[in-house]
Amino acid sequence: MTLRKKLLGKGIVFFTALCAFAIIGLVVFIMGTIIAGGHSHVTWKFLTLAPTEGMTSGGIFPAIIGTFFLVVIMSIVGVPVGTITAIYLAEYTKKGSFIAKTIRFAVNTLAGIPSIVFGLFGLGFFIQFLGANLDKAFAPAGQLVWGQPCLLWAALTMALLTLPVVIVSVEEAIRTVPKELREASLALGATRWETIVRIVLPNSVTGILTGGILAVSRGAGEVAPILFTGAAYFLPHLPGKLQDQFMELGYHVYIMSTQSTNVDETKGIQFATTLVLLLLTFCLNFSAVFLRYWMRKRALSS
Repeated sequence: MTLRKKLLGKGIVFFTALCAFAIIGLVVFIMGTIIAGGHSHVTWKFLTLAPTEGMTSGGIFPAIIGTFFLVVIMSIVGVPVGTITAIYLAEYTKKGSFIAKTIRFAVNTLAGIPSIVFGLFGLGFFIQFLGANLDKAFAPAGQLVWGQPCLLWAALTMALLTLPVVIVSVEEAIRTVPKELREASLALGATRWETIVRIVLPNSVTGILTGGILAVSRGAGEVAPILFTGAAYFLPHLPGKLQDQFMELGYHVYIMSTQSTNVDETKGIQFATTLVLLLLTFCLNFSAVFLRYWMRKRALSS
């Protein structure tokens, strides 16, 4: 090996390591800035009280609960639909078929659409079309029940946003299941559906949970899709039903940083709210990771 190749190899190693450590340093800097700016404001009262008028004092409890409900409903809707679509792509269609190509094109298109477009779609389809027609059919005359921004429409909009993430990750997990296991199951007399339920899904459940984790990570911090579909600027009480509007941590930060009459006065609350949002996301992700680890350990032991 010539001296030039050795220097080139060492240079590539140095450059790639520099990029990796730069990313780590950027993450540490961002997290350090958020923690330094918000840790003094994260108190028990801040976590358990509702905000006051003007939102320069009080707490963020309604925003925490609203974010939690949003993520949970989004996951309940999005993960099963994404998993079923991935099963169809991996098990019931040929990889190069027209149907499979069409579905993947649609999924890739959804993944590339800006999040604000999802918000406008949610406003037009869920609220003005679906909700308005539900009110015409079932609600008293002149009363808005479903034809207005609410928790359900915001969660469904967010589920659409995270759907491509779930489909891609679950399909890849299903394809990692060895073909021999499927053939052995079919040879023993099982149907294709029984093979999927008893062989494929148990061996790819960790990938399904990974898709759920990625969906939570993507959806918890998004603000644009819920701007028009359910998030409220100031709502000091908790949502009691799916038709209610709600406060959300990311939207709360956005409002305080852009609409507040005194941004400097609320800067500590902004940092504290961001810190709580990150901690809530980490807790949800950790719960999914722990569940994935437990299920994987259980499958290996059995």
